[in-house]
Amino acid sequence: MDAADDLVKDPHRVYDRLRSTSPVHPITGPDGSRAWLVTRYDDVRQALLDPRLSLDKRTSADGYTGFALPPALDANLLNMDPPDHTRIRRMVGRALTPNRIQQLRVPIQKTADQLLEPLGEHGRTDLIASYAAPLAITVICDLLGVPDRHRVDFRGWTHALLAPDPARPAAARDAVAAMLAFFTELLADKRRRPADDLLSDLIDVRDAGDALSEDELMSLAFLILMAGFENTVHLIGNAALVLLRHPEQLALLRDDPARLPGAVEELARFEGPALLAIRRFATEDLVLGGVTVPAGQTVLLSLAAANRDPARFENPDRLDIGRDATGHLALGLGIHYCLGATLARTEAEIALQTLLARLPGLQATDVEPRWRPSLRSRSLTALHVTY
Repeated sequence: MDAADDLVKDPHRVYDRLRSTSPVHPITGPDGSRAWLVTRYDDVRQALLDPRLSLDKRTSADGYTGFALPPALDANLLNMDPPDHTRIRRMVGRALTPNRIQQLRVPIQKTADQLLEPLGEHGRTDLIASYAAPLAITVICDLLGVPDRHRVDFRGWTHALLAPDPARPAAARDAVAAMLAFFTELLADKRRRPADDLLSDLIDVRDAGDALSEDELMSLAFLILMAGFENTVHLIGNAALVLLRHPEQLALLRDDPARLPGAVEELARFEGPALLAIRRFATEDLVLGGVTVPAGQTVLLSLAAANRDPARFENPDRLDIGRDATGHLALGLGIHYCLGATLARTEAEIALQTLLARLPGLQATDVEPRWRPSLRSRSLTALHVTY
């Protein structure tokens, strides 16, 4: 295809066709950039584990710059290969422990209850604006230790970066400038007032030696906050919409909340927040799905297409919360597997269980869902409901 417009409008239909006819396919993105789109499960899985596919933009033959972030935000894990990637990821992994996430269950539950309490027993609301987004940002800010006075509208920044408006070419640049100013002030504030939180721990590591550069520290805070918010709000929003469209599955969850952990895996498989893994660059000529990808060219791995591959999942376009969705790729695989996967699962489970328990008779009112126009993510701009 010459453009990615169809992928933005109806990705699953296009992926289904490509898996059958051209599973490693050249595409042109909305910005004119060229890439190879990979859609079959086995090929995507193989590529996620292949060290010859680099995240380092310097290996691009086309001069890829991405969001053109300043160095203070760009030195993050999404642009790194080992050994730097290994060094920084191991450091975060030691701080983002299962025990720390387990300790968040009570505050997550408290936040979910507080957000739903003002809605009353019946009415209408936008679940993204009133529930999913504020829950996600509260949890990630609590984890990092971002004070209330620093909590701003991260939705506007992420939208400007991930779904740029052609009519507002300066919006992405303005968002980057605002984020740089925000994180500069935040780190200075945390150095003055350290606390028992993840960001204070990372600052201690930085200031105690040379394990982190200052750019790496700020880029890491940026990535944890933005990715922790972005992925979780859309996982919760997409899951809520999918359940409302499948009332028989919704009823099963209401009757037996113990199904929730398995249901979250199936919901992530069926309509996960990431259509594509982070772009990769071939460090040498390599063969994917029988197609030779020349060195330096960009490769886009479709997690969404892989998760609906009938060669891997039986009746993949059918939602089944009783399915064994083990092996889905919604959160990636290998060394770049989602660092916050456990936290995202925990938030989604609590968010959905609380929603179903407190808002009986929940129904979506939008005839067509309002998807953000993005090649990268599957995310709702709004989800209007009655209850």
